[in-house]
Amino acid sequence: MSVLLETSLGDLVFDLETQLCPKTSENFLKLCKIYYYNLNAFFNVARDFFAQAGDPTATGKGGECVWSFIGDKQRYFVPERAPSLKHTALGTLSMACAPDGGCGSQFFVTLGENIDYLDGVHAPFGTLVEGHDTLAKINEAFTRDDGRPMQDIRIRHAIVLDDPFPDPPGLVVPSEPPTRPPDDSIAIGEDEDALAPTSVEEEAARRAAASALTLEMVGDLPFANVRPPENVLFVCKLNPATRDDDLELIFSRFGTIISCQVIRDKKTGDSLQYAFIEFDKREDAEQAYFKMQNVLIDDRRIWVDFSQSVARANKVWSNNPTRGPGVGGRGGKSRGGGSFVHESTSHHRRDDKYGMVFDADDVRHGHNRRERSRSPRRRERRSRVQYSRIDLFLIRLPGSCSPVLCPHFEESASPKVRCFFGIPNSWDLRVCPGQVLGAQTIKRRGEVLRKCCFESGR
Repeated sequence: MSVLLETSLGDLVFDLETQLCPKTSENFLKLCKIYYYNLNAFFNVARDFFAQAGDPTATGKGGECVWSFIGDKQRYFVPERAPSLKHTALGTLSMACAPDGGCGSQFFVTLGENIDYLDGVHAPFGTLVEGHDTLAKINEAFTRDDGRPMQDIRIRHAIVLDDPFPDPPGLVVPSEPPTRPPDDSIAIGEDEDALAPTSVEEEAARRAAASALTLEMVGDLPFANVRPPENVLFVCKLNPATRDDDLELIFSRFGTIISCQVIRDKKTGDSLQYAFIEFDKREDAEQAYFKMQNVLIDDRRIWVDFSQSVARANKVWSNNPTRGPGVGGRGGKSRGGGSFVHESTSHHRRDDKYGMVFDADDVRHGHNRRERSRSPRRRERRSRVQYSRIDLFLIRLPGSCSPVLCPHFEESASPKVRCFFGIPNSWDLRVCPGQVLGAQTIKRRGEVLRKCCFESGR
């Protein structure tokens, strides 16, 4: 006689040993007939061992035989153990016996072969004839520590294909099968996608999309689904003395740099000790990321990472007040798509090569400084003090251990220069008088130790 179990993973068809185990077969068939097994879960699955079901509570402690529904009030019946029936074949259907030796409604299906140590303990009474692929899926299910599958595997319908036994007196067959599972399961539903995001994740994604749309409306984002650029590096832990052109000179060996900018304080203009470097190609940025991590620049070991900022897509990196809104770098020009290209951050680039110092006229007249329109009071306050911006080179002359400061610099500013360059007080700091040295002159005079820009008030 046959029974079809329609599960959430497929169909299983069993042939029952009604001749060798009549009472066990009748109990199983009549429980199927009254929809007792409908929506029951396989609550205990052990890979290559067994898959257990038949307990409405899904705890392993529930279940009862069919005769408890017709007035006998007996929960269990005595199991039938035929000597010729063993747990040797894959897909053997067997009743699970309680510790006191009785059988109720719980059963299991073997997921392996030659499990002979179950013989004499439980009562086999059927064999799987169709649905071995479904049984393999049950065997591969992911389970918790207690054996419960993480995603529910349930018996949707238990259909009796052939029943040789008459219904016992008093057996009432429900008019409709149950529509809700009998147990309180916290596992993933059988009709749910195990890999789909949970409701919490969906809510978080919805809120993130709404926040992005709000930022786009107020102008903080150029568009809601903006993504960080892949060719921009974020560099931090910089020395306050490190300038834009210093970083560009160092990082340019990896490829063409579109912009390099050290971010400065809006009011004081002091370096905030981090910068953004935009490469022309993503591959160049990746190479710089791997090569420049923890490199020593101006006595500071820098940290390099890919930028997560999207501000560059809408405006400039810097919050420097001397830069106008929507202008990239030093008088940068815009390009399509809301992205801006900074003009070369090295003022002294000539013929695509880097010079070492400004021309004397540029230094004298401060030609490299940009001014921006201010309020009358701000302009009056700024006009009181004029700044001279000079490139300084600390060089060591051949045969001398004392550093020489070039170009011309006042001796009275020596403490500031020592602090700026990090020169110990034990060193004799000499000043090269009266002239602005060019790159070739410095190269002939001696080794360049360090270069930076110094601003002195006049």
